[in-house]
Amino acid sequence: QLNVIIRSLLQNLREKIDQLKDLLLRAVSTHQITQLEGDRRQNLVDDLLTRQKQLQASYKNEGTEPDVIRSSLMTGGVKRVVTNPWLLEESEETRGLGFDDLRQQQRRIIEEQDAGLDALSSIISRQKQMGQEIGNELDEQNEIIDDLTNLVENTDDKLRNQTRHVKLVDKKSTSCG
Repeated sequence: QLNVIIRSLLQNLREKIDQLKDLLLRAVSTHQITQLEGDRRQNLVDDLLTRQKQLQASYKNEGTEPDVIRSSLMTGGVKRVVTNPWLLEESEETRGLGFDDLRQQQRRIIEEQDAGLDALSSIISRQKQMGQEIGNELDEQNEIIDDLTNLVENTDDKLRNQTRHVKLVDKKSTSCG
């Protein structure tokens, strides 16, 4: 009777893990969670699957050292070292949070990022406006410089003409005397 219960529980565990895989795949494909979070959760599901297979092997006595596994189960379990990098990188802020809490936290972060982007957008718009005003001022200054250049050229031409005229008058006055 105990064997029947164990087999049933192992089968139930396998079915629950398969349900988790399906739900995770659906959550990632519908963008309910980010790809990064999906990968982290997939690693956790894979870890569960590995543990389930170990339990199945120890039940069937197929493992390399079933007696060691069974004795470790009786003594409180094997001290397990976390080798999953996703588990090591989980921040204190997200540890222990449920799906809804994570989603709410993500929304809050996205709202903060949106506010920051809005502020950046207004700064960039202001800089664009200042750039356009500077460009307009430069255009006006260039027109003034062009006008001054034309006036200087006209004055230079008049000065040359007057200088030639003075030389001609001076030459005529010296030839008369």
